[in-house]
Amino acid sequence: MNLSPLLNIIEDLHRESDPSRRYQNLVESMQELIPCDCIVLLKLDADLLKPVAAIGLKDEAMARRFPLKHHPRLQQIAQAPDFLRFDTDSLLPDPYDGLVDNDHTQLLVHDCMGSTITIEGKIWGILTLDAMQAGSFDRIDSAQLKIYFSAMGAAIRVSQHIESLVARAQHSHELAHRLIKSPQEQPLIGRSKAIQSMQAEIQTVAPSDLSVLITGETGVGKELVARSIHQQSQRSEEILVQINCAALPENIVESELFGHVKGAFSGAVRDRSGRFELADGGSLFLDEVGELSLSVQAKLLRTLQSGEIQRVGSDQTLSVDVRLIAATNRDLQQAVKQGRFRADLYHRLSVYPLHVPPLRERGNDYILLAGYFLELSQHKLGVNKFRLSSKALQLMSTYDWPGNVRELEHLLSRAALKSATGRSGARDIISIDAKHLDLDSKPSNIETIEEVQPITATQGMRKTVEQYQRQLIQSALDKNQGKLAATARDLKLDRSNLVRLMNRLGIQS
Repeated sequence: MNLSPLLNIIEDLHRESDPSRRYQNLVESMQELIPCDCIVLLKLDADLLKPVAAIGLKDEAMARRFPLKHHPRLQQIAQAPDFLRFDTDSLLPDPYDGLVDNDHTQLLVHDCMGSTITIEGKIWGILTLDAMQAGSFDRIDSAQLKIYFSAMGAAIRVSQHIESLVARAQHSHELAHRLIKSPQEQPLIGRSKAIQSMQAEIQTVAPSDLSVLITGETGVGKELVARSIHQQSQRSEEILVQINCAALPENIVESELFGHVKGAFSGAVRDRSGRFELADGGSLFLDEVGELSLSVQAKLLRTLQSGEIQRVGSDQTLSVDVRLIAATNRDLQQAVKQGRFRADLYHRLSVYPLHVPPLRERGNDYILLAGYFLELSQHKLGVNKFRLSSKALQLMSTYDWPGNVRELEHLLSRAALKSATGRSGARDIISIDAKHLDLDSKPSNIETIEEVQPITATQGMRKTVEQYQRQLIQSALDKNQGKLAATARDLKLDRSNLVRLMNRLGIQS
């Protein structure tokens, strides 16, 4: 028996390293003990398995989540009292078909086995091993396998203990509680320096009660950032209440924020709590806060200054304890200069400004995100596996994603549907090619819009800007045959924001 890898596992526990590096060292040592083409360590969160370290797996797979109920092999491994090896001719679909990092599109004949990793009698996760050549594991003694898997489990138990000593006990409790409550919630996915820097900012500000102003382009994931701030805060056990300020008509925004009493206005047939009351003790997320009118801004400011609210139609004041998180794709500093946003409210909201980087500045994060979105699509469409062809990946790498993560998600949802249409057999691996992405017809920036005429500021700054906006929007409408969704993409605007701006400028669609 080769004891060197086992000694490496033990020695690694004495070294200072982050958990992800320690897990990767474990699978590398295990591959030395049991030669194979693909080895994956997956951690169990509720009923989802998440890869934490791997060798031989494509990068896109590392962002995927594997629900036990959708993957019978993983489910059987998790339920087995000992390590489990599958027959070569097993008809059960393999979760890594099409995801192994080699030239094969699917694993037709191979060896597959796995074992649970338990800590204090509970399943922590599982370890899976795949070999492309049938019979690769035949000569490995069962007793040795038990020793190897036991060593892996012991190392992870010690690693967990190290992590618990470093982390605060309360934080660990809140994190586990959050995962139990919302196992399906989309995580913040990315390895780029831009996203890592943003996550470090979140970790800095989340434990405080400071107001946070999240800025960034449409579709970058500002809502996910707000949820992450709340989940890592001391209020994570309480509710996060969200309101989209741009989606509400002017006449009901105040009622939505502060509530109303019966008879306060036509249609107020009963008392109703506002979002501030609902968020008492927790966090309130004001999405698209730059769309609030000046009158509502004044009332919001008073609430932030005093910690008190008044329902519409009531003289009674109510005290609330709310942590405020706001988001906008507008330049609020410019809006302050133009008199469209209160300077005092801006400073109240932006105690801690946090910018979410656009997808084009996040390197290869689009690959990880693509893997995550395709995993969701294949379960919705009843498909065994989606994979991106090399040409599709190459095309995606040259695109600048004006609609950011939201555009990537919608594009892949359409591409998955197109590629799956007419295909029979749920076991097939469906390849998404460049033709399914429909990226050639999408402009990479708004400079492709033609016929915007030069303008001189002869009527004052405001009227000149509005005149330019009219020309730009009308040109984009003409180019897209009046289609608002396509026009909004060209202008890098949310569709609702475009409609609101057209109404203000008197442009007919």
